[in-house]
Amino acid sequence: MSTSMPGRPASAGGALLETRGVGKRFGAVEALRSVDLTVRAGEVHALLGANGAGKSTLVKSLSGVFAPDSGTISVMGASFAVDSPAGAMAAGIATVFQDPALIPDLTVEQNLRLTGADLAAVERWYGELGVDPAVRRELVRVLPLEVLRMLDLARALALDPRVLLLDELTAALPADQAERVFAVMRDRAEQGGAVVFISHRLAEVRRLCDRATVLRDGVDVARLAPREVTEHELVETMLGRRPEPVRIAAAAVVEADAPVALEARGLASGTVISDVSLEVRRGEILGVVALEGQGQERLFELLSGERRPDAGELLVDGQPLRARAPYDAIRRGVVLVPSDRLMALLPQRSVHENLVTPFYLRVRSWFRLDPRERPRAAESIERLAIDTRAQGQVRRLSGGNQQKVVLGRWLATGFRTLLCFDPTRGIDLDTKQQIYRLLRELAADGAAIVLYTSELQEVRLVCDRVLVLYGGRIVAQASAESATEDWMLREAHGLEGAA
Repeated sequence: MSTSMPGRPASAGGALLETRGVGKRFGAVEALRSVDLTVRAGEVHALLGANGAGKSTLVKSLSGVFAPDSGTISVMGASFAVDSPAGAMAAGIATVFQDPALIPDLTVEQNLRLTGADLAAVERWYGELGVDPAVRRELVRVLPLEVLRMLDLARALALDPRVLLLDELTAALPADQAERVFAVMRDRAEQGGAVVFISHRLAEVRRLCDRATVLRDGVDVARLAPREVTEHELVETMLGRRPEPVRIAAAAVVEADAPVALEARGLASGTVISDVSLEVRRGEILGVVALEGQGQERLFELLSGERRPDAGELLVDGQPLRARAPYDAIRRGVVLVPSDRLMALLPQRSVHENLVTPFYLRVRSWFRLDPRERPRAAESIERLAIDTRAQGQVRRLSGGNQQKVVLGRWLATGFRTLLCFDPTRGIDLDTKQQIYRLLRELAADGAAIVLYTSELQEVRLVCDRVLVLYGGRIVAQASAESATEDWMLREAHGLEGAA
């Protein structure tokens, strides 16, 4: 996977990328106050911080998406004005942003042509990254998230950058694809370039990164070597305080005669889902575990009414649900928190408008806001501790706060069964714990919850039962208390004798 670096390489260990006093304000919100960052040639450099610390704003400032209000940016000692993404790329900076940077209703190839990418160079990286070259003819909107992330990476690598910025790239990737990314990161560093890596998975940071800069409230507050400190020490540095221990309400003792909120009988969908039957009762959190591509996305599409099954049936509170669209499921109290939070939000509308959107079922009544709904929105904001400093446009919020808005929408408007698809992907420990506690509180209040998670430790923290999906079928079920990570992994890989 050897690559060459453009232009004259920086001397080993020399400063390749530097910022001094970079600041960025959005109205009254000071996202970056004064950030100094030094990234050396030949290193993988972690950029750490809690949600809202300014990491993604700094990445976008380095990438030319935002023009910094103050400070300087230098590459290989030469200061330059970052006034556009093209200018950043010309300086040798390529970025994989936190969310896919592709237009859904165009094919992959059309997206690449639109951005002027070198198609041959991009396709050379497909093989290295395990991407099927035939994907270029597919519409972006039909591709799984993990494929979209690798496509973004291939496009960035095709530029052969001096500095590669990766913002939460691995959050959506299974272990095998993440390892491909790690190999690319090491290779870029060994070839004299540098990688700036953002991840809330601190085990990845300690394993891969040579140095780290920690941001808090838009200021750099620490520089350290991740391998020389513990994960707990990293969290304490990011938060500016000792993190509180995880205190999640105890799993419920769900009575055998508790009402069944949602039941699936013999669901089938193409070759993706085959003969899936499950039930979740009031007051219960049912965990779903699966490796990537085992049918979990399709299962949630069926349960939420986004897709109609080819066979089988769904029952809500014992009555059939024949959903033609998600609206039909929502009317019956079945709501979805999807993996891609931006697909669930109206990015340029306010926090309040996003929270009360389900009240407005007809297009002509959108955003004629009823003052009586404000207390419900305010209650959701308070309960989830949503940061509303940038409330005028929800796209200005951090990823963790955007996820809180998606959850808060259903708190404000009401539901009976909550479907959560990897709701803690790419968010920090504090926000994860808030979501864990919220889910247990909702279950204690009588909600039924189906939770898919890519982080196996969450199952024992949050769920009452767990089922394992492999090849579109349920291959195992157990109480969460008895479901060890080893057992879940073995079953998820389809290994016999896993019990």
